[in-house]
Amino acid sequence: MYEQASHALLNEILHELKHEIGKHRLRHFYTRLGANFYAIYSLFRLLYGDRPDFKKQMVCLVETLALRYIERTPCLRKSDLARERNYNWFLSQKWVGMALYCDRFAGDLKGLRGKLPYLQDLGINLLHIMPMLDCPPDNSDGGYAVRDFNKIDPRFGTTRDVESLASTLQKRDMLLVLDVVVNHTSEEHEWVKKARSGEKKYQDYYYIFDNREMPDIYEETMPEIFPATSPGNFTWDEALGKWVMTVFNNYQWDLNYRNPSVLIEMIDIILFWANKGADILRLDAVAFLWKKVGSTCQNEREAHFLLRLMKDCCQVTAPGVLFIAEAIVAPAEIAKYFGEDAIYSKECEIAYNATFMSLLWDAVATKNAILLNRGVKSLPEKLERATWLNYVRCHDDIGLGFDDNDARLSGYDPFKHRRFLVDYFTGKFPGSTARGVPFGDNPKTGDARISGSLASLVGLETALESQNQEAIDAAIKTIMLLHSMILSFGGIPLLYYGDAIGTLNSLEYLEDPSKAADNRWINRSSFDWQKAEKRHETGTVEHRIFSELKKLIALRKETVVFADFDNRTLVSVDNPNLLVFFRADPQNSRNRVLVVANFNIDPQMLQVNELKASGFFLQDRMKDLCSGSSIQAENDSIVILPLTCYWLAD
Repeated sequence: MYEQASHALLNEILHELKHEIGKHRLRHFYTRLGANFYAIYSLFRLLYGDRPDFKKQMVCLVETLALRYIERTPCLRKSDLARERNYNWFLSQKWVGMALYCDRFAGDLKGLRGKLPYLQDLGINLLHIMPMLDCPPDNSDGGYAVRDFNKIDPRFGTTRDVESLASTLQKRDMLLVLDVVVNHTSEEHEWVKKARSGEKKYQDYYYIFDNREMPDIYEETMPEIFPATSPGNFTWDEALGKWVMTVFNNYQWDLNYRNPSVLIEMIDIILFWANKGADILRLDAVAFLWKKVGSTCQNEREAHFLLRLMKDCCQVTAPGVLFIAEAIVAPAEIAKYFGEDAIYSKECEIAYNATFMSLLWDAVATKNAILLNRGVKSLPEKLERATWLNYVRCHDDIGLGFDDNDARLSGYDPFKHRRFLVDYFTGKFPGSTARGVPFGDNPKTGDARISGSLASLVGLETALESQNQEAIDAAIKTIMLLHSMILSFGGIPLLYYGDAIGTLNSLEYLEDPSKAADNRWINRSSFDWQKAEKRHETGTVEHRIFSELKKLIALRKETVVFADFDNRTLVSVDNPNLLVFFRADPQNSRNRVLVVANFNIDPQMLQVNELKASGFFLQDRMKDLCSGSSIQAENDSIVILPLTCYWLAD
């Protein structure tokens, strides 16, 4: 019945649109629309089927898809076709990413094009530029309070500059990742202005209430995201004379996806940036898309319906474009953003592996891999055509999002252990050399997160101040250990700008009143190009980090077992300080690499018989790809040096 109904409706819609799109050659568009329309229709009906304007909204949606397809360039259409044929292209081990701020790294988009040789020297071929859309200068939330979704902030350049950069990256075999903020807008957005002027159409784009009755009901179950700087989830708007839902900041109005016009607007925006040359779109705050009374208003089933609709629509118009789910949620929830009840990804092909990131930082603080091993075992299974984005640091704070039960089974009280980690990385714990700062400290719950640069968090800042060479060596080893993990674990490794040259915390943000209250800017410093030049000077900290990272990245790209085809096997070992797993080539079982990481400050022993029990038969002599040296077992054990990772190949 539904199949017939969807086909009948599709025929009606195409008949209505024939005058607008009939003169264009749309063979591939019609093929993809036919293949995806039943799914689009079914999801749209689930969300909006009881509305009297259901058919009108469906017509508007298909028209949006067609018009965006018409404007898609021949070059991008050719790329779509190639990626449809080689649909697992992004699972290759050759992709290594970096996230950066355009202005803080290179001034503007034109300047960024001139800095691409630096990225390629390191081995980066996937470039995630942090949000660049037009935002109010004083209330931008780092680019996530968007005033105009179709306009680049003039400080960075123009949309034409984005297209030029995308074209340049394509010629260099590099990918472009751009952000689309799908959950909210700035209070200075045109839709807000029209809502404030009394236009009912645009008031329905947001959650707006005459009094506190409904906001108070929502607040009963909604957590506070930024309790210190933006308590509560609603703001009184004087101009409107009403309460508005503002989950993140009082100047960011949450979009109301119960209104299908909002979804269609956002799909149009997604396709707009796909047509400007983005290979991958990072969808921000996707866990918050659907609000429901009596819930946390996160991870709702309808939010997944919305993402599936966005993906199905993108498959029709720009099938070569991938989605990243920016969902920093509990381990049990994160894999759902690939798409539930599926073999292949139905929502986002890529998701942040925030749990793995927090587990790595736990291992750094505890000097063991107890919770890391247990947490890796508990990581949810990903779908076949999906992959993780693995990272050590990013623009945001470090949330300690490991599973409470895993912590208990590891011998920790979850609350006390998180407090220990916050104290450790903010330098309060005795013996800690970390220089982080607490973020989002909530006195009501005792929760807190951590801000700080990678180098400062691992003790490099402290070591450089004291000129303690042993401590400098340990900090650099820790930086390399963490990166060797994300390069070998399975997924796309995403480095953060500045980490390859040991960038320390920066306090420059304190001089800017619009940033001073948000200490995440401590890790968003202006890139120091003079410091970067030291990467060419043998013996400098910059040279040691950059050259070693460059070598690891090159090795990863050469090592086919690091492609992400569900080919990681965790090895259980008795030594609590080691994380051990092997990666195997699905096409050739003899092609394997054993990854062994020691998070302790002392040498550790790996027993050969434990490897055999997991199906990995160690050869008499193996080569460590990282160092180039041979490793041989003695007395049925291998010595693993402190703060070191080995990639052992037959």
